[in-house]
Amino acid sequence: MALAQRAKSDYFDFLRFPTVSADPSKGQVMRDCASWLKKKFREMGLEAEIVPTSGAPVVLAFWRKRGKGQRKTVLIYGHYDVQPAEMGDGWTADPFEPRVINGMVVARGSTDNKGQIFAHMMGVAEAIQRGGPETDVVFVVEGEEEVGSDNLEAVLRKRKKDLACDVAVISDTNMAGPNKPTLTYGLRGITALQVELTGPSHDLHSGVYGGAVVNPITVLTRLLAGLHDEKGKVAIPGFYKKVRNAARWERMAAKALGVPDAEVRRQAGSPALGGESGFSAIERIGMRPTAEINGITGGYQGPGPKTVLPSKAWAKLTFRLVPHQNPKEIADLVEKDLRKRCPKTVKIKITRQHGGFPYFCDPKKGYGPAAVRALGEAWGGKKVHFLLEGGTIPIVSVIRNVLGVETLLVGLSQPDCRAHGPDETFPLRYLEQGAKMNQALLRQIAKA
Repeated sequence: MALAQRAKSDYFDFLRFPTVSADPSKGQVMRDCASWLKKKFREMGLEAEIVPTSGAPVVLAFWRKRGKGQRKTVLIYGHYDVQPAEMGDGWTADPFEPRVINGMVVARGSTDNKGQIFAHMMGVAEAIQRGGPETDVVFVVEGEEEVGSDNLEAVLRKRKKDLACDVAVISDTNMAGPNKPTLTYGLRGITALQVELTGPSHDLHSGVYGGAVVNPITVLTRLLAGLHDEKGKVAIPGFYKKVRNAARWERMAAKALGVPDAEVRRQAGSPALGGESGFSAIERIGMRPTAEINGITGGYQGPGPKTVLPSKAWAKLTFRLVPHQNPKEIADLVEKDLRKRCPKTVKIKITRQHGGFPYFCDPKKGYGPAAVRALGEAWGGKKVHFLLEGGTIPIVSVIRNVLGVETLLVGLSQPDCRAHGPDETFPLRYLEQGAKMNQALLRQIAKA
């Protein structure tokens, strides 16, 4: 199955849309990309429509074999929105003008998630040309995954009958490594907050007021430092109360991934690793919850000195969660802890942002074995690895709750693809490989 030049051209056109969902000014771009997807699905032989929301639109596409008796239906989910990308972030060229370097496509969204969902689109389109895949197929492609998927649940509920399926499939996770087919059976959840501290009513002269007025940046750094203890554990009271402990087979599967701590350090480009003691790096990433400071600011940020005592300081925090932690409950614990430790010398404001539940699905049950067979088939009999992913896909738990089905997480992402970072990459050949995987997966699900 050769990768058609048309498919490569379409993929590159897809990448050129700067669909940054976090940027309110990109509303028209999001709608344009959704229209492009609708047109592309129809060209591929599927029925397609756009479902408007209060945010970015959702694209639905359907392929059903008429008059062939009862068939299984597979829902394939993806997202067309991407993380912000600016040249100042470290990109070596325009993030939205794809280029190929040593077989790797470099562009924002090349992996997350345009490359992965487009591979599934290719797989179904090629199968339709040969008479159709072995299952009916429903595509759900949204534009708000990177900002929490706030509007998708309402779409799923409203269109529940149209979206009824036997199982869902998502490729938005990592492989264990190049040519290492991987079934992800769990995802961490997330809760996000912003903390704002206010001291004086306006920035002050640090010589005139310094030593007499409390500096909110100083208070904020102390609060943030108190999120962890000296052993790397999160120090918020009650944080670990509901944490699920991984089974012995899971820790063995993590070891079998063959990803030593040194490799994680290499991928990160970090001088050293850290985190909770008693776990390998790969176990910390998938099995343990975290507290992270994603951004901190306050005071003067320009060139040269400016001797001010700032009025405000901010920090953006996220907490990655594992089964059976609840995003709201964790947000409650965090807010309680920060307010308790914050001195009365500053005012504190906590704004809750998006959240998502963790996900776990036993890979030895349901359609898990079918996914394992399909991955092995698509990769020529290679060993299939099992992975607990550190990232979050909030919609997976929503699919379970609304549609009543589990999700097979069969990622095409490479561990060092730089998703969310500068110079994001995707192996061009994985478009074709992903299309093969899609067809094997639908074939095995039909047999299951």
